[in-house]
Amino acid sequence: LHQRDVSRLLTTLGTLRDQGNTVIVVEHDEEIIRAADHIIDVGPGPGDLGGRVVAQGTVEDIERSSESATGAYLRSGGAVGRSEARQRTRTADEPLSTITVVGATEHNLKNIDVDIPLGRLVAVTGVSGSGKSTLVADILEPALRRKVQGTRVVVGKHRDLLGWGQVTQVIAVDQSPIGRSPKSNPATYTGVFDEIRAVFAELPEARARGFTASRFSFNDHHGACSACGGEGIQHVEMHFLADVDVPCELCGGKRYNAETLTVKLHGHSIADVLQMKIERALELFRPFARIRDTLQILCDVGLGYMQLGQSSKSLSGGEAQRVKLASELCRGRTSGIVYILDEPTVGLHFADVDRLLAVLDRLVSMGNTVVVVEHNLDVIAAADYVIDLGPEGGDEGGRVVVAGRPEDVAACAESHTGRYLAAKLAGLRQPTGAVSGPAWVG
Repeated sequence: LHQRDVSRLLTTLGTLRDQGNTVIVVEHDEEIIRAADHIIDVGPGPGDLGGRVVAQGTVEDIERSSESATGAYLRSGGAVGRSEARQRTRTADEPLSTITVVGATEHNLKNIDVDIPLGRLVAVTGVSGSGKSTLVADILEPALRRKVQGTRVVVGKHRDLLGWGQVTQVIAVDQSPIGRSPKSNPATYTGVFDEIRAVFAELPEARARGFTASRFSFNDHHGACSACGGEGIQHVEMHFLADVDVPCELCGGKRYNAETLTVKLHGHSIADVLQMKIERALELFRPFARIRDTLQILCDVGLGYMQLGQSSKSLSGGEAQRVKLASELCRGRTSGIVYILDEPTVGLHFADVDRLLAVLDRLVSMGNTVVVVEHNLDVIAAADYVIDLGPEGGDEGGRVVVAGRPEDVAACAESHTGRYLAAKLAGLRQPTGAVSGPAWVG
């Protein structure tokens, strides 16, 4: 939701409360949190690091908690993405190459021309129904795919696309599950599992038995458990109830047969490695540069708590998206790519938004362009360039209200985004002191 819609939602929720009802919301939005009568903060971290009540009470009670990541954010006045280390040297008056969408008329777009600077973090904003997704998902992304990659796709109505010559690839990074199979996991998706299997194949026990790297794939019938086929689980039909998955009785959920599990690296079998937290696996494989670098990136994007072989089915949308972004960072210093993300902060805590911004900055610093369709004020405030559509939704939207730096948008009286962004930027300029969060926040 756009921040204006959040304010309207709060009015409705307040009315329900005043009528004698109880309203319980699971929420990350700062305005909703500050408006709540009672807050229950669960954590302090993700995964195994969470699962208990860190603090509860009023906003002031949460802010006083030294263990709460939510409290740290609220104390800072919303300083996500604005740390001194992230202050960009890129300035708005540098000569920039731009992609220009000319004469966009799809849906409610009013024959608009839109400049998108390359090599920048670009936020496309506006109230719901203003034309953001139409511009980016229906026109920009497919038009670039057709021009750059020769893909046959349907493109929304526009007259032309200019300035795309420096673009080498277009990649949409969404929150859909990783991989094409339920067996997919962070190790297989990033490609690091191939490197790990190669290490196991070089161990003396493996060489003595004639095992190759393929033996350590849970898709290989020689190495996988014969009962579950390498899934580690068995499906039980419950007829009149929902089917359930239970650990395989033969391998105990380890996926591999007993002979494969005899090969160990410092006492750890290939199954043990897949069940390790990524941060623990990083220590085990630190001597192996290519594996170490990939695992370090996964930790950098805030996924160190996750099991290396965790099933894609168990990942949240935000976790899946960060695995995809980590995979992109693992490609090395590629440049000229346009990354497109549609509301990447949906379901993310403030601490996760901070990590997301750090990843997006790394992609931009490598010479790529990141275009995000976003309502989150922290992301908008951290962007290099903002394109605000509107001023309203539907027929009253579809034109460019203002485009420029976040400060330019904040100064535009006609922009609903600008009004809320001005308050956010004003709060960030207030001297709030050092932001000290719980130890797990990287």
